[in-house]
Amino acid sequence: MRSDHPRPERRTLLRIALALGTATAVRLIAADPASTPTRPAPTAGTPPAAAAGPPAAVRGRPSPYRLAPMTGHAPPRFRPARPPVRTRPFEHLPDLGHSMVLSFDDGPDPRYTPDILATLRRHRVRAMFFVCGEMAESNPDLLREMADDGHVVGNHSWSHPLIPKLSRAAIRDELGRTSEAVDRTIGEPPLWYRAPYGAWNRNSFEIGAALGMEPMAWTVDTLDWETPGTGTIVRRVLDGAAPGVVVLSHDAGGDRSQSVAALSRYLPRLLERGYRITVPHRV
Repeated sequence: MRSDHPRPERRTLLRIALALGTATAVRLIAADPASTPTRPAPTAGTPPAAAAGPPAAVRGRPSPYRLAPMTGHAPPRFRPARPPVRTRPFEHLPDLGHSMVLSFDDGPDPRYTPDILATLRRHRVRAMFFVCGEMAESNPDLLREMADDGHVVGNHSWSHPLIPKLSRAAIRDELGRTSEAVDRTIGEPPLWYRAPYGAWNRNSFEIGAALGMEPMAWTVDTLDWETPGTGTIVRRVLDGAAPGVVVLSHDAGGDRSQSVAALSRYLPRLLERGYRITVPHRV
């Protein structure tokens, strides 16, 4: 997989994405950080969602999931209603109470993901992992470990392209192939997706909804892809901490040793502040 972030363009993309505004509420159930993680049982979701962005290369094979929501093969109790087509992604989850969401993009990577999973397990909390299909297909055991620990496995496209530069068929292929790979490995397709670089467009919202997924962005970007230093990453998370915040970090796409080290420092401090670290659930 190519490196997660283009240098100068990324800042422009993020500015465009964030300028489109903050999403409104979604009803959630928060996981108890003091309990052993188990596979989450869905429950409520209500809504808004947006962004923009720029480039990439593409594959042409259509996905067999293009005509039906990805949740069609899930057991009835895990089959949420087909989501509406958003015009912006969820960026903040105000109905979480005194809770926060930690999310990790681009993996799974055998160099960094195991340590992140171990830290989350040690503190008995759940997180969201937005996986790239090519990484998920190469590391199925790590994908199963995420699911077994009760983490939410989301869709981050197959090869991390700039979605707005792709045709509808190419977007469907990027999202559909990744959902297939996740479904094949853990027995459940993703219910959430995140556009690479935070670059969304109308086609991606429509195709994501057709595949049964809701779009999830973030509130606090650690910018860990810049490898700014472990202390800087820790400070950004703690300074940005607030109820309903979604934190963006990475477990692949480059040297993520600082991200691994930072998590082991800021996570216990968030818990000491009384935050519950949880994941969103849908009905």
